[in-house]
Amino acid sequence: MYDLSCLLRIEFMDYVKPKKYLGQHFLTDHNIAQKIVSNIDVFNTSNVVELGPGKGILTKYLLQKKNINLRLVEIDRESVDWLNNHYPDIENKIITSDFLKLDFKDLFTSPFLLIGNFPYNISSQIFFRVLENKDQVPGVICMIQKEVSERISTGPGSKVYGILSVLLQTFYDVEYLFTVNEKVFDPPPKVKSAVIRLKRNTRESLGCDIQLYFRVVKTAFNQRRKMLRNSLKPLLRELPDDEKMLQRRPEQLSVDDFIKLTVNIEKKTKN
Repeated sequence: MYDLSCLLRIEFMDYVKPKKYLGQHFLTDHNIAQKIVSNIDVFNTSNVVELGPGKGILTKYLLQKKNINLRLVEIDRESVDWLNNHYPDIENKIITSDFLKLDFKDLFTSPFLLIGNFPYNISSQIFFRVLENKDQVPGVICMIQKEVSERISTGPGSKVYGILSVLLQTFYDVEYLFTVNEKVFDPPPKVKSAVIRLKRNTRESLGCDIQLYFRVVKTAFNQRRKMLRNSLKPLLRELPDDEKMLQRRPEQLSVDDFIKLTVNIEKKTKN
């Protein structure tokens, strides 16, 4: 006789309900999954962390890469059960935790590549965690909301150029790879998605305090319609009189401009 409880458990394990509060939209197109995973070949890093594997469509192709050391981070226990049931090889590779609260050294003590279909509701927070650990994350391959992808990859002069654009481009070369239709997800999101690739550039030092640099960029864009002379007043009692960049708006400044501006502000502050 068949064990009914066993059959019910197997049937349950074949279905994972996407959870709105976790921002889950499971990719269903295997061609796109293979295309995303193929991008890890441009990196020399053998350590790979997949964020939010869900039902494992990327995991399947990552496991076929025999030259990588794979770890997975998944907060949804239902997805973890499903993954363990379908991919027994990952039993000791999966970490059930909130990525935003993890110590990156608990994933790998050496640098690792981050890959995944990022939950759209926390994608910005994920990128800030990457920035905090930039020396341990030489690359990122991710699928996020198309609008956010365009914002991150665009240069100065664009209306969508903002805080994440500047901060990520300070330390990474950002490349918009391709657009993904909403119909290849379960459930379909209300927006299109895109895959981008971040590769750590050669910039090691800014020549100024990095925390001040972050404050300058964030303060400038928090009042992006104002000229920098007005938006940056909270940072200084007296701004440099000869600083021409202060007559511009934040979206007009390149990464190098923001670095130069911060260096000058730091000098003025110390004086």
